[in-house]
Amino acid sequence: MNRIDRLMGVVTMLQSRRFLPAERIAEKFSVSMRTVYRDIKALVEIGVPVSFETGRGYFVVQGYFLPPVSFTNEEANALLLMESIAARFGDRSIQKHYGTALHKVKAVLRGSQKDKLEQLQGQIRSVSCGYTQNDFAYLTNIQDTIASQTILNIEYRNNRDEVTSRAVEPIGLVFYALNWHLIAWCWHRNDYRDFRVSRILGLSDTGLPFKKMDHIELNAYMKLLPVNY
Repeated sequence: MNRIDRLMGVVTMLQSRRFLPAERIAEKFSVSMRTVYRDIKALVEIGVPVSFETGRGYFVVQGYFLPPVSFTNEEANALLLMESIAARFGDRSIQKHYGTALHKVKAVLRGSQKDKLEQLQGQIRSVSCGYTQNDFAYLTNIQDTIASQTILNIEYRNNRDEVTSRAVEPIGLVFYALNWHLIAWCWHRNDYRDFRVSRILGLSDTGLPFKKMDHIELNAYMKLLPVNY
């Protein structure tokens, strides 16, 4: 990768998160820390107001808007393919937001790219096996609580058709056995539980921060699931 492409990549990373550690940049582009510092200096010199906060990383000064992200044909095609996957395996909330995101992607494409993408869009289909359950609209809210680490209240129906109210601390979402599963610490059971999202009858974000601070990593919990990855 040449330096111009790498600088654009750093800009894209800065756009995608609030703080960006130098180590993350070095790992992403397989460069030394010294090269990262030179790249940040180069961005500042061309007018990108990059600043640094000790212990957190680099960030773009609030109020500055970077130029729109551009996409290669291959990147746009990959996003289009994922639309088919989102439609089949995402719930209504994911389908809605992915659709609006793809419209924004199309808005920044050149005319010839748009024509190719529209032609390709009509040639991609996914066929459901008939068992996937996604007639709900909870995944976006669950993602929000995972990211913000806030307690979630859910109404849950188990496999015996018993309905209970649970206060849970979500640690992740896993798709297996043709269903989405919420992995969370359940205060009702004082243990981690695997909740099939299609069995959730209702949910609300309390806005309250997690009370348990030493949660298991999702990858570690996945080793306990009854499936092979």
